[in-house]
Amino acid sequence: MKPPTIPLPSDLQNPLNRFYEYLRSEKGLSLHTQRNYKQQLETMAGHLVTMGLKDWSQVDSTWVRQLASKGMRDGMKASSLATRLSSLRSFFDFLILRGQLTANPAKGVSAPRKQRTLPKNLDVDEVNQLLEVNEDDPLAIRDRALMELMYGSGLRLAETVSIDVRHLSLSSGEIRVVGKGDKERKVPFSGMAREWVTKWLKVRASIANADEPALFVSKLGGRISHRSVQKRLAEWGQKQSVASHISPHKLRHSFATHMLESSQNLRAVQELLGHENISTTQIYTHLDFQHLADVYDKAHPRAKKKEEK
Repeated sequence: MKPPTIPLPSDLQNPLNRFYEYLRSEKGLSLHTQRNYKQQLETMAGHLVTMGLKDWSQVDSTWVRQLASKGMRDGMKASSLATRLSSLRSFFDFLILRGQLTANPAKGVSAPRKQRTLPKNLDVDEVNQLLEVNEDDPLAIRDRALMELMYGSGLRLAETVSIDVRHLSLSSGEIRVVGKGDKERKVPFSGMAREWVTKWLKVRASIANADEPALFVSKLGGRISHRSVQKRLAEWGQKQSVASHISPHKLRHSFATHMLESSQNLRAVQELLGHENISTTQIYTHLDFQHLADVYDKAHPRAKKKEEK
């Protein structure tokens, strides 16, 4: 749904501009999140103008419900509508903080609950097939190091792209990454990930600009972009004849799934993935039910079968 082209009255636009600056300077949100908030808020503000509103103080819960209903009629996904309402709630909280509102009209309005679908993962054979890249070209070495690290440490795309060389400790096998909400954590990397990152560091200087801090750089010498990583992974999936489409999130999910299947330690995997809530980690669990049934049969005192006499 494209935002209306009608210009916003200053009483609607000026508070938005102050909110955008607040997100940038005080909240420190990622550029991606800032752009999402701006797009959603500008769209809603345009709709409010068409509904006859000229000031944010005129918005009440009825208007917010109308905005949500319009989004549903326009075919918005539940996740997109949730993002829209979340941005509106945050904006109204900002206005309350600044003393421009006394209550948040979006607080009691919620999006329809979205169905949480399990992302598909690669099986171990597919991962091995993908990572059998043994070319000497520096870009191929970079790509294998990148894929080994994403799968080996379960990193998000944004986390991988933002890694600087100084964030690495090859001796201890640790990387400092900045995840969602600018939360910093250390993740281990070893084995093939460590081996191929080391190989990449040996050839990185032949591509990287002299003053470039990024670990992974493009052929132009600067920090590699999100889009380039997505494109290269998809290309390697085709080149290595992997049946599944390869994406950064699929490598992360495969890491989570394989770690859970091997360790059965949900809390540890939560820490490795950088999830604030364990419920987020639980959507990655699709362990074999028979395995769970076997554990139950062996562990629960009322499930144990009596020994035959």
